[in-house]
Amino acid sequence: VGGRLVSSVAVRDMTSEDEYFVSTCTHENESEEIDASACRRLAWLRSLESDGLRVKVALRRGKRVGFLYAMPIEVSPWGPLGEDLLALPCLYVHNDEQRQGAGSALMAAAEKEALSQGLKGLATHGYEWEGAAWFMPTSFFAAHGFDVADRRGPMSVMWKPLDPDAKPPRMLVPDYRFEPVPGKVVVDLFWQSFCLTCDEEAARVKQVAAEFGDRVILREYCGDDRDILLKHQIPRAIYVQCNEIGWG
Repeated sequence: VGGRLVSSVAVRDMTSEDEYFVSTCTHENESEEIDASACRRLAWLRSLESDGLRVKVALRRGKRVGFLYAMPIEVSPWGPLGEDLLALPCLYVHNDEQRQGAGSALMAAAEKEALSQGLKGLATHGYEWEGAAWFMPTSFFAAHGFDVADRRGPMSVMWKPLDPDAKPPRMLVPDYRFEPVPGKVVVDLFWQSFCLTCDEEAARVKQVAAEFGDRVILREYCGDDRDILLKHQIPRAIYVQCNEIGWG
């Protein structure tokens, strides 16, 4: 398979053969709900290709083992904020393929992509969540030359400058203000198409809110719209009468 080889791993830009694997976030043939979300997300991914969005797919012996989203930071609906950097909002490698070079191959491809687009560095979020060390761990990016630019709790904004003029990225600063409606239950939904589970959640919230008719006021804030993301800086949240409920 054509691509960049690191430890027998090939990396290529997403092809039509990879679309189902990527758009379902590897959850192929698991449910109709996931497939419906995948269709919406694929349309979103394709719509941003002209803005520089790329999906890198890692293969070992022809088998897809992971992927990486890469896009100019100015169009990333997940953050962080910055300029002239390539944002990497999600990197995933199958559990049984980790520590075998796929992640490193995807990172090498991301650096090459940043340079090809004339960008000055890479930016991402690293996490230190207990029990979720498999997802975007801070230690992985640190091992690949990234430094912490900003931090909030278990989440860090990490970056790797490729140009001496690069400026460090910064974390989103949420701005949520509840506006009650007398006699109504108000649901404020912040979501974006980048994340499969977020897209699924949004569809569920909209369905449930509709079941209550005019007793519920649903306000949607979709981070796919850059103006909305920059105004509120909340890529994902669900509030019911000002009370934030869990997601994930």
